[in-house]
Amino acid sequence: MSYGLSSFIKNLLPRRLFYRALLIVAVPIIVLQLVITIVFFDSLWIKTNKGMTRALVGEMKTFIVAYDNGKYNNNDLSGLFSIYLDLNVEFKTDDSFELPQKQRWFSPIDRTLRRELKSNIGTNNYWFDTTTYKELIHINIKHNDGYFEFFIPKDRVTSTSARLFGLWITLPALLMITIAIIFLKNQTRPIVNLAKAAEKFGRGEKVDEYRPSGAMEIRQAGLEFDKMRKRIMRHLNQRSEMLSGISHDLRTPLTRLKLQLSFIEDKDLSKKMSADIDEMEKMLNEYLQFTSSTFVEKDETFDISELIENIIKKYNNKDISNKIIPRIYMSGRKNLIKRSINNLIDNSIKYAKKIEIQLNKKNNNITITLDDDGIGIPKNEYQNVFKPFYKIDKGRADSKSSVGLGLAITSDIIKSHGGNIILEKSHLNGLRVKVFLPL
Repeated sequence: MSYGLSSFIKNLLPRRLFYRALLIVAVPIIVLQLVITIVFFDSLWIKTNKGMTRALVGEMKTFIVAYDNGKYNNNDLSGLFSIYLDLNVEFKTDDSFELPQKQRWFSPIDRTLRRELKSNIGTNNYWFDTTTYKELIHINIKHNDGYFEFFIPKDRVTSTSARLFGLWITLPALLMITIAIIFLKNQTRPIVNLAKAAEKFGRGEKVDEYRPSGAMEIRQAGLEFDKMRKRIMRHLNQRSEMLSGISHDLRTPLTRLKLQLSFIEDKDLSKKMSADIDEMEKMLNEYLQFTSSTFVEKDETFDISELIENIIKKYNNKDISNKIIPRIYMSGRKNLIKRSINNLIDNSIKYAKKIEIQLNKKNNNITITLDDDGIGIPKNEYQNVFKPFYKIDKGRADSKSSVGLGLAITSDIIKSHGGNIILEKSHLNGLRVKVFLPL
């Protein structure tokens, strides 16, 4: 139960660090402002308005009692209440005592005024209007053969400090949240930049000079990433330079051997040795292809549908069928993707007769599926064949010219683009290769 509740809460929370940090800052401020507002309106503003309304109704009741007493001149009495109590009142003898069409039950002023009039005046023959006049409240109270018409300033029943309080409690909160958003944006930006640089470097793209920034911990993580990136780049460059030197050094004696073989009179021996030398050159090229740096080529946007169709056309093989969705564009290193697809098709052609190639798109991913009717690969060898220089003793390992780098190179290229490659049993009873690539 607790695990389900925890998962439910996690699903409600935002996933990005910026919005989570904003919640940590904004929620306490908002909750604190709400608590202060509720306490103020409940204990101060509403009670103050209630006391002011009760005093006003008491003054109105005093006027009615004094008016009925007859000891005072009614005009003088109205003048005194108008001058000293700001209570403008007039007695009208006509019968046009009409109730207002609308009553605002949601207004705190109307509710308090209605309650006090009902409990202190002692009659239900009254009505009031708080909306017709901006600064006045119009109250009519039925009395004998007429009614009293009161015009009272609104500030007699409500405190104007409530608006100021609402203003002062809202503006600082908005100001603090705005400042928090600016600071949080500046603090999370270095993390986002570090993540983008790491993702870009992980895909084999060239990372421009990275400058760590932000808090000390983030800056330290950025510096360590930059050091790691430079070490890896130095290692890759050294490896490429070393293998380039080895390639140059080995090609020279191999060329001399070829020339010397041309002078051998035994043509059969010369042919066999030439085949061995050609095999050595091919193996050497595969070594260099595997160890060559993929950081040199830049990313570009290209039509992978057109790329696969052109690759298939070059083979000019009727046994290769395809089902490709047209005009699918992706960003990556075009030549490397071409090399990986060529490797897969070459492997299938070596060990199968019929080959089916499909290209599908779903959401932001593309899937390249290659099925053949060859002898396949044992299920327990699916992961091993992606290891460099690994050979299976049976079936596909019978080619002497292969050094076991084709699938390793392909896997390295696919994963450097943020994708994945898996092997399955084909519906043609051979091998199925599925390549997943992000768009």
